[in-house]
Amino acid sequence: MTLYFGVAAVFAAWWIIFAIVALARRQMPVFIFLAVTFVLWAIPAVLVGMQYPQIAAALFVVPLIILIQMMRVIPEYQRGVLFRLGRMQKVIGPGFNLILPFGIDLLRKVDMRTFTIDVSKQEVITRDNVPVIVDAVVYFNVFDPVLAVVKVADYVKSTSLLAQTILRSVLGQHELDEMLSKRAELGQVLQKLLDDATDPWGIKVSAVEIKAVELAESMKRAMARQAEAERERRAKVIAAEGELQASEKLAQAANVLASSPASLQLRYLQTLSEIAVEKNSTIVFPLPIDFLKALERLGGKDHA
Repeated sequence: MTLYFGVAAVFAAWWIIFAIVALARRQMPVFIFLAVTFVLWAIPAVLVGMQYPQIAAALFVVPLIILIQMMRVIPEYQRGVLFRLGRMQKVIGPGFNLILPFGIDLLRKVDMRTFTIDVSKQEVITRDNVPVIVDAVVYFNVFDPVLAVVKVADYVKSTSLLAQTILRSVLGQHELDEMLSKRAELGQVLQKLLDDATDPWGIKVSAVEIKAVELAESMKRAMARQAEAERERRAKVIAAEGELQASEKLAQAANVLASSPASLQLRYLQTLSEIAVEKNSTIVFPLPIDFLKALERLGGKDHA
């Protein structure tokens, strides 16, 4: 008898604590349910237990069935959307919570952390008719758990499929060079379009990153030939510009030397000294054309 009433007191205390928690959190339907069921259980448990404690011990199953079903623990990174008889009631915060059992209350937990979706590789035809395979990543989180539960059946799958569709439609409007050189700008465009589309679902898309753009081997070889031809063109242009600048400097030097014959003679002597440094066996010494013409005139006079 003493053991029976001791166990009954434990269950009664458990029931009363749950009622106090419900009252403190202003969950009046839960508090009323606990108060009514406690009275309905406590009176038979006391009356029957005084005469037939072995039979009345079966009543201990009642608090186990009721109270265990009412307990819900929500982690810090989740929120609970409470439905009562099919109608949405409120959003429940993290911690220990009580709900009505027997299917009267239904609690849907929603993860509020940032999700990462690896968008499956999509084959895209660019505006300049080049087939490419694009791989992207989408980062998003739930900002309204009610919309994420009520407005869409599976917000993760729906966001993934929508990202694939928007990725193909947007990248198909750009040329290959833009897709390769402006990934950050295209990612911002994709993020805005996807965020606007998922806003009615309570989803906030924080970023869309294009991981890779894969090309066919033939296109890679063509781009390599194009880059090689571009480098050769730049090399020829640089060489031509160097020749032009050198010719301009040589023309300026020739004008300076022509204005002063003595400087030209000094240049001859400097050239001779530079040749002598190399220890060549043969030295070619340039003579001015005017000097040769003078010798020619002197030779003509002697013959005359």
